[in-house]
Amino acid sequence: QVQLVESGGGLVQPGGSLRPSCAASGFPFSIYAMSWYRQAPGKERELAATITSAGGMTNYADSVKGRFAISRDNARNVMVLQMNSLKFEDTAVYYCKARGPRSEYWGQGIQVTVSS
Repeated sequence: QVQLVESGGGLVQPGGSLRPSCAASGFPFSIYAMSWYRQAPGKERELAATITSAGGMTNYADSVKGRFAISRDNARNVMVLQMNSLKFEDTAVYYCKARGPRSEYWGQGIQVTVSS
């Protein structure tokens, strides 16, 4: 069965860091592009970061550029989002997404709350 299991969310103070991860199983992770989406309260879901299947290219929303870093370890079937200098507006549910040539999968999402 296909699984995308996010972990590492939680509550953090402004300026702090979190490092959520997404563990994948049940599909050929290494040929899937991976992304982190997020949806803040009252806002549309947006693409925060994406990484190509081999990890050679990354892309970020302007709002997170310079603060977030997406990475992946194809040997462990894991994708990670290093989030630094967190702001109140980063508060959202963060979703792991896998996209391959014939299929697309989503995780259930994890809550990230930035609050003082």
